[in-house]
Amino acid sequence: MPERYKNLVAGEWVESTSGESIEDRNPADTSEIVGLFPSMTAEDANRAVGAAAAAFRTWKALTPVARGAILSRAAELIRERAEVIARDLTREMGKTIRESRGEVTRASYFFDYYGAYGRLPVGDYLPDERDGVFTFTMREPLGVVLVIAPWNDPALTPARKLAPALIAGNTVVLKPATLTPLSAWHLLRALHEAGMPKGVVNMVTGPARSVGNALLDHPEIKGVTFTGSTAVGLGIQVRVAGRNIRVQTEMGGKNAMVVLKDADPKLAAELAAAAGFGQTGQRCTATSRVIVERQAREAFMDAFIEKAERIIVGSGLEDSTTMGPVVDKSQLDTVLQAVETGKREGASIAFGGERLGGDRFDRGYFVTPTVLENVSPKMTVAQEEIFGPVVAVMEAADVDAAIDIVNGTRYGLSAAVVTRSLEAAHAFARGVDTGCVAVNLPTVGWDVHVPFGGFKESGSPFKEHGIEGLQFYQRVKSVAMRVAGI
Repeated sequence: MPERYKNLVAGEWVESTSGESIEDRNPADTSEIVGLFPSMTAEDANRAVGAAAAAFRTWKALTPVARGAILSRAAELIRERAEVIARDLTREMGKTIRESRGEVTRASYFFDYYGAYGRLPVGDYLPDERDGVFTFTMREPLGVVLVIAPWNDPALTPARKLAPALIAGNTVVLKPATLTPLSAWHLLRALHEAGMPKGVVNMVTGPARSVGNALLDHPEIKGVTFTGSTAVGLGIQVRVAGRNIRVQTEMGGKNAMVVLKDADPKLAAELAAAAGFGQTGQRCTATSRVIVERQAREAFMDAFIEKAERIIVGSGLEDSTTMGPVVDKSQLDTVLQAVETGKREGASIAFGGERLGGDRFDRGYFVTPTVLENVSPKMTVAQEEIFGPVVAVMEAADVDAAIDIVNGTRYGLSAAVVTRSLEAAHAFARGVDTGCVAVNLPTVGWDVHVPFGGFKESGSPFKEHGIEGLQFYQRVKSVAMRVAGI
């Protein structure tokens, strides 16, 4: 029998009032139910928000040093349980065990990093033209924050939202993705056992139709932070419009790597394969387009296909596996349909492009890493996010033409260039309309202290990570004070 888990609400582990459950299944072997989670109702969602609202005043009053100590202890607990959490993450999401171990470790870093902010200055002293007046700013929490997390990084993404929200003094309701609730449960367990007061963090699982709207519509919600698809993120912005609450959305991407004629083709191929096929391409920052300067195309393609050929697809729990399955049938269909659309529009398959079958693959959602060539910038595969291991390769005449292609989509998350030219690197960094730029590095992998987020339809103006990520969860109060009698 699969293990049955409960959600944390008001400091207690609870079931749904409906009594119904969500099955958390292994995408590498769909016969395995990883766990059962409560399928919660609007009533449950309202109770969770109510618990967070009731806990807010006490949590806000606690010193930042005390709040930071709890986050630091949670980070320790996550690292102590890293192998268990990583295996559960792989079982419910599909990524390789090596990728999961890295994700769990990085999730702990967010609690460490923001926990340390408990001992850093908050606010500023400002000069005042009036004699005897002391003027300063204070940074205060917003209130109850709703965290809506995706399935592709089910430990990392909640951690990078929970940690800054909590150190700032907010209380939180976490809505993890229905496909991957167990990784988030491990984070909540660590926070709970680290000494988090009742009601400060709460978790609600269930389909968006039953709990998502109830959470978004609750009048006690003062901030929403969302990571997921552009369509859903824009829908959230519309739903809460007019309520003057803060909204942070980290959405889709159509990230490009530009390979210039002076680039090392082997380095370029290594970077493109790591960012395009790592995590089975299911990352918002994954490289899904490679734009090659015409003179470098042949050497790059030879090296890139060689990298694709070496990828071992299989269960993420097997040490030999270098690429796991996609997360579910819907994502599998999306990937295969994208390949067919590319072929229909004139692209050709240089490698891969099919679902894998046979005893090792029949119970999972496995596809080959796929390289498409003869792609033009206006094709669907060059414009729309696929969120799978499909990389579209196209040509450009020079760096300026490549920058135009990079900027020619509605997305603007991450871009990279491979070159030996410092002049070209600076031109690229200035010219691309993306929130993140890498030079001789992959489009993925942004550290906890580095501001992260995209432009255009890849995200809202509010960054994540670093001090900018913390500031989303704070409001600024200005105080001018004259001592009585002076």
